[in-house]
Amino acid sequence: MTTSKRTARIVGVLFLVGTAAGLLSVVFTGSILDNPDYLIKVSANGNQLIIGALLVLIMGFTLAMVPVVLFPIFKKYNETLALGAVVFRGVLEAVAYIAIVICWLLLIALSREYAAAGVLDTSYFQIPGTLLLEAADSVGLILSIVFSLGALMIYYIFFQSELIPRWLSVWGLIGAVVYLAEPLLAMFGFELEILFAPLALQEMVLALLLIVKGFNSSATASGHTASQGR
Repeated sequence: MTTSKRTARIVGVLFLVGTAAGLLSVVFTGSILDNPDYLIKVSANGNQLIIGALLVLIMGFTLAMVPVVLFPIFKKYNETLALGAVVFRGVLEAVAYIAIVICWLLLIALSREYAAAGVLDTSYFQIPGTLLLEAADSVGLILSIVFSLGALMIYYIFFQSELIPRWLSVWGLIGAVVYLAEPLLAMFGFELEILFAPLALQEMVLALLLIVKGFNSSATASGHTASQGR
């Protein structure tokens, strides 16, 4: 197996593992964090939320490795954007996921104090609890912006290099722009999570293509020649 083929398969697996972990994290945490009585829910289901937090970390670290693994290939075509992808889809994205998990872990600690206190005046606990939830949501908005900007860099390099079919690169570019629109609209109170769907679906198609077929062999050969000529 060639190095480029191995790299393509690794990237495909990273996409699939990261996406699966993300979907599972929603299953574990959605009914807890979206509940009006979230402090009671969190205190009663702390372990479930911890599992969800661990899944978020798995998703974050796995997806953050995608631009890192791609960097040796990408830098042959556009080193500046390759570095940008590592920063946005790698470092900043991982930091954002860590920040969200920290908010959740602090919320678990707060909910346990709330359950132990058993006081009638719940505002003492609800105010910091609400702030933690709002902080996690705000980080999520920033994460979506960072993610989509990183995706634009990745799919521009894919388009430029022809490592994958051009139609798939264009799908990724359009999907990233549509994805970026969601957090920007959400800041003004318009939540349209359906806008995440085009890029999410595209990355699953990309993952399967990379695992099954790998990169375009002629593009990897030309990239190797170009790097030798520098």
